[in-house]
Amino acid sequence: MTAKRYLVCTDLDRTLIPNGPAEESPRAAGYFARLVADSRVTLAYVSGRHRTLVEDAIREYELPDPDYVIGDVGTTLYRVGPGYLWELEHAWEHRIAQDWSGHIASDLLPMLAGVDGLRAQEPEKQNRFKLSFYLDPARWNETLEASIRRRLAAADVRARLIWSIDDLTGDGLLDILPRSASKRHAIEALMGIGGFSYYDTVFCGDSGNDLEVLVSPVPSVLVANATPEIRRQTAERVAAAGHPARLYIASGGYRGLNGNYRGGMLEGIVHFHPELDELFALEAANEDLPA
Repeated sequence: MTAKRYLVCTDLDRTLIPNGPAEESPRAAGYFARLVADSRVTLAYVSGRHRTLVEDAIREYELPDPDYVIGDVGTTLYRVGPGYLWELEHAWEHRIAQDWSGHIASDLLPMLAGVDGLRAQEPEKQNRFKLSFYLDPARWNETLEASIRRRLAAADVRARLIWSIDDLTGDGLLDILPRSASKRHAIEALMGIGGFSYYDTVFCGDSGNDLEVLVSPVPSVLVANATPEIRRQTAERVAAAGHPARLYIASGGYRGLNGNYRGGMLEGIVHFHPELDELFALEAANEDLPA
């Protein structure tokens, strides 16, 4: 009989990384390290960050080394592995490139010249298949979105527009990606590469750019430090999609953790896979820190 395997996919900022205003329970980091050290667990980081910033986060926050990294809002997929090789999965890039009909991000900039309020983000936040802008949140509306889509469609560019607001800075963020590129699509591609099913996979997130995964068939965890508006949107959209059981909204209380960041991730992961709770029994018995 084949041993059970698990694919744990997680956003970084304000999900795995406790860099928001909420506090993290002291025990959460150790418990999470114990989880991903288990040989049955494959760990994937899923982030809007590019490779250098993911590496910076791993060092700064002493994060466990991942097996895979989905970066740049789903436009890059790396096999990291025990040798820390960072091998780009070129098949994924080739797949999403077809949506842009031979164009790359720098080709799209002239197409959007003159769109009121769009300010290109820093060069390090762009890549061949991710074009990112800042935009005053008050300017974002259906009319502006339709105008952008018309300009791109005229060049046979099939695009996905991802709008979000940075919870810390209040900046409006617009990512333009190939239509088949997203965190969800990249996770599903990774599931295919690793031979994982939906029943083996859990995604954890906290913000607007995680919504597509949180309300998808991928079993997902929304950590307790997510904003009330994100909690409301996520609950409504997953109910409308018809699979509310695939979403777990952390509230705290699991093994005394407060449900924020890694505490919420663990709470949700164990909700979907109760058998994993046994990994934390010894740590809980020997832990003297307050939760």
